[in-house]
Amino acid sequence: MLTLTSMVITPVNGVFIGTFAAFIALLVIASVLLKGKSEKAKKAVLISTCVVTLVGFIVYKYFLAIDDEWDRLNAGMGGFNWWGELPFQLCNVNMILIPVAVLLKNRSMMCFCFFLGPLGAMMALFMPGTGFDGYSLLLPRMLGYYGTHFMVVIEGWAIVTFGLFKPTLRDLPKAVLTSLLIAFAAFALSMVLRWTGLHEGANYFFTVETEGNALLDIFHGWLPFPFLYIIPCTLILVPYMLLITVPLTWYERKKQKEKG
Repeated sequence: MLTLTSMVITPVNGVFIGTFAAFIALLVIASVLLKGKSEKAKKAVLISTCVVTLVGFIVYKYFLAIDDEWDRLNAGMGGFNWWGELPFQLCNVNMILIPVAVLLKNRSMMCFCFFLGPLGAMMALFMPGTGFDGYSLLLPRMLGYYGTHFMVVIEGWAIVTFGLFKPTLRDLPKAVLTSLLIAFAAFALSMVLRWTGLHEGANYFFTVETEGNALLDIFHGWLPFPFLYIIPCTLILVPYMLLITVPLTWYERKKQKEKG
C-alpha cells in the first residue's frame, strides 16, 4: 500500500528513473499514435498538453502556498511569494512558449523550446531545490514539482518527435539570439518586481543573482554585472546545440537519400 512515507524520490533513485521512464513512454506512445496525422492535429495535442500542464502548475503552486513545511524550509529565502512563482523560469517557461512557437511556426522560438526548455527542466530535476529532495512523490508539492518538470521535458522533445520542427545548423545563430532576448525579458521582469516591491528577491532565469550556482559564479567573475554575466553561457550553449543538431541533421539527410 502506498503511503506518504513510501515512494521517496531523489535524483536518479528507482522512483525517479521509473517516473521518468513513464513520461518518456507517454511521449513515445503519443508520437506513434500521431504518426501520419495532420500537422493541425499534432499542434492541437501539443498545445492542449501545455495548457493542461499550466493548469496543473497553478494547482501545484496553490498547494505550495499552503505548505507550512516548505515555507519553513525556505524561510531564509523569504518563504512563498506568488510573484516569485510565475511560470517564467527556464525550467517552466516552455508551457507558455511552445503554444506560441508552434502556432506562429517561429523556428527560433521552437529551437529555444526544444533545446533550452528541457535543459532547464532537467537541471531542476537533477538538482531539486530545498524541500523537493528526499520526500515522497505522493506529497502534493512533490507531485507538482516533478510532474511539471517532467512534462516540460517531454513537451519540448515532442516538438521534434511529432515532426513539427527539425533543427538545422542555420537555426542556431537566431536561436542563440532568441535565448538572450528571452533571458533579458526575464531580467526585466525581475527588476520590475524588485523596483515595485512586489518581490524583492525576484530572480527569473538567475539573471540578477547567481544564487550560488557554481558555473554562473565563474561567469560573474568575468562580468560582475546583472544579466551580463549570463552571456558567456553561450560558450556552453552553442556546443550543446551542435552536439544534438549535427546527428539529427545527418539522420534526416540519410533518410532523404534512402527515399530518393
